[in-house]
Amino acid sequence: MKKILVIDDDERLLSLIVSVLKINNFDAYGVFSATRACTTLNEEYFDLIIVDWMMPNESGIEFIKSLRNSASHLKDIPAIMLTAVDDIDKKVEGFNSGFDDYVTKPFETKDLVARINSLLRRTCNLQPISVLKFGNCEFNLNNGELKMNSEIVNLSTTELDLLKTLSMRPNKPFSRVELAKKLSFQVSDRTIDVQINRLRKKIGDNPKSPTIIRTIRYIGYGLYINN
Repeated sequence: MKKILVIDDDERLLSLIVSVLKINNFDAYGVFSATRACTTLNEEYFDLIIVDWMMPNESGIEFIKSLRNSASHLKDIPAIMLTAVDDIDKKVEGFNSGFDDYVTKPFETKDLVARINSLLRRTCNLQPISVLKFGNCEFNLNNGELKMNSEIVNLSTTELDLLKTLSMRPNKPFSRVELAKKLSFQVSDRTIDVQINRLRKKIGDNPKSPTIIRTIRYIGYGLYINN
């Protein structure tokens, strides 16, 4: 299920869009400002964002420019702009700022959903990977089997859950909070660091200088693969 963040200070419209997206099988969340959006995006992963042009304090244009110019994982997130202004110059400004698509208000919800699906098809890898390769390891996502140099590596339940979770989004980071929520056993986000170091040792990734399970500053961890 694709996860979408909607950013709009219009409470009625925000609620409508989130409801429509959920009906169409998206995992949708809404926030009222760019400031709150930044916090949410750094805490959780989203596949796409929908941003209203006119917002208090920081406009949608300013917000998306900031994302595109950042050095974080958020710089490439697909984005759709909402605006009441149907003007070609404004559209060009929106695209030049970093938006991938543009929807003029008022709009048909069917059109918005179609545009979301189209953008996700263009930006997401639609071919699921069954085996991930990283370092000297191969991890089979179907049966949970991890091999290093062709030898099976025994993982604890927590380590397996952690590796499966990281493998869901290779080359993209998870926050500590996200990782903690995914594990079978109750683990706090503060103890994720310990679990990560144990997993690093199991896959031959030097905890002092990791290259596979990387620490992403201010965010959390990501599994970086070579296939």
